[in-house]
Formats: sequence, structure tokens, C-alpha cells
Amino acid sequence: MKFLQLIRYKNLLQLALMQLIIRFGYLEQVQIPLSLFYWQYTLLILSTVFIAAGGFVITAIFDQESNQINNDSKALIGTYISESAAYNLYAGLTIAGVGCGFILANSVEHSNFAILFVLVATLLYFYASSIKNIAFLGNLLIASILSFSIIIIGIFDIFPNTFEINQQQMSVAFSILMDYAKFVFMIYLVREIIINILNFEKDRTQEIKTLPVVIGIKKSNKIAFILLLLPLLYLFYYSYNYLFENNLFIGMIYILVFVIAPMLVGLIQIWNAKEKEDYKNCSKLLKWIIFFGVLSIWVITYNIKHHG
Repeated sequence: MKFLQLIRYKNLLQLALMQLIIRFGYLEQVQIPLSLFYWQYTLLILSTVFIAAGGFVITAIFDQESNQINNDSKALIGTYISESAAYNLYAGLTIAGVGCGFILANSVEHSNFAILFVLVATLLYFYASSIKNIAFLGNLLIASILSFSIIIIGIFDIFPNTFEINQQQMSVAFSILMDYAKFVFMIYLVREIIINILNFEKDRTQEIKTLPVVIGIKKSNKIAFILLLLPLLYLFYYSYNYLFENNLFIGMIYILVFVIAPMLVGLIQIWNAKEKEDYKNCSKLLKWIIFFGVLSIWVITYNIKHHG
């Protein structure tokens, strides 16, 4: 169970589920010529999950000294799992992820795509070892990597089967994935800032230059508020112009109840947050907003297909 906690299995399950939703809830429903067979798409999910798990492990390895100094009760490495075992686990997961990616890239006859998996694994290592401690840059990087888990679906499942005859159709499908990737990026960026605020005392003690340590909690709060407000305003615009105006009421109600309403709650939480528990609740809420936001691709596609 400690190993499962170390790789943050709940986050990995959510990541895999989001990729499954995009394939079966959207791409297969719009009936475009997809590149990947089910075994290949399984490889894509496995590579994503393995590399992400390796990223969680290497981050925990580099955080162990800080956790021990601050007597963090959640610290696993050095308490329940040895550092050498953690490094072996990191190496095994990362090699497995890159290996799956290499097999996948060759199976779609784009062997050069394998470099994407190497690049992500490398960025996760540098994030854990140094970039994480650079104000805002670490937040931008990890949010970009998460959003790339959506973009990579388009790279492998749409791009290889894009030809002149179907270019417009495939471009629309890819652009929709890009829109969802942007949404995930923005929400996760806010969540990363909230986590930095939550860890303010620990980071300040260790002289880690996160955004709240550099500019203060109040200013970081304002930045998080604005970054969450921007996608919320766009969702209001999108819901009215693309859902309501086209009589897609199921999709509109879903967006209002499961995405917009929680985002409003999140804004209120950020505005009023004072204690650690406030930021913890906000972080959990943002995590669910990402999931239900991605799930909306299935709801809206269903609405278009059956009632549009």
C-alpha cells in the first residue's frame, strides 16, 4: 500500500480514465478514422501512466530531505521505503513508460514520436530536481505536462491518419482536444499555486523560491483567483454561444452544474481562504473540476449526436 501511495495511484487512475473518456466518449463517437487499435491505445495509456508514476516517485525522492526536516507525517521514502528501492522503482517505471512509447511510435510508423516520451520523462526529472523550486516556472511546467497527456492523444490517434481529403475534419477534432488541454492547463496551474500556498511555511523554511515565498500569499491568492476567473468567463461565453444557441441543453446543464458552479465555489474559496484546511479543500475541488471538465467532452458529444 505504501508503494501505491508513493506513485499516487488515485491520480494515475484519474489520468487513465480521462484518456479513456476522450477515446470512447469523443473520438469514437464522432466517427473519424482513428490511427490506434485498442492494443495501441492501451500502450499510450500505459506509457502515460508509467512515466507519470515515475515522476511522482522522483519528486518524492528529492522532497525527502525537506519532509524529514519538517517532520512530514506523509513522508514515505526513508520511513517506509528505502531511497535505493525508490530509485529502482523510478527507473523501472520510467523505462517501462518510455519502452511502451517506443513500441507505440514504431507501430504507427512514426518512430520519431518516441522522443516525446523521453522528453516528458526528462522534464519530470528536472522538475523534481530543480525547476520545481523556481517561482511559477515549476507550476507552468507541471501544468503543461499534464495538459500534454491530452494533446498526445491527438498526436498518435489523429495525426497519422490525417490526409488532404479529411484534413478539415481531423483538424476540428484536434482543435477540440487542444481546447480541453488548455482548460486542464489553466485549472491545474491554479491548483499548483494553491498547493504552493499550502506548503508556504515548509518552503520558506527550506528557502525554496515558490511563488508565495517570493511575492507573498496575498498576491499569490490574487493570481490564482484571476487565473481561475479567466476560464470561467470563457465557459459562460461558450455555454451560451455554442450550447444554448444550438439547443444542446443537456451539455449546457452539465457544464453549469458540474464545471461552472464548482469553479464559482473555487473562486469563493480562494477569495476567503485563510487556513490550511481552506486551501486543502480548494485543491481537492480543483482536481474534481479537471475530471468533470474532461468528462464534459463525452456529455456534449452525446448531446450533439442524439439531440443536436
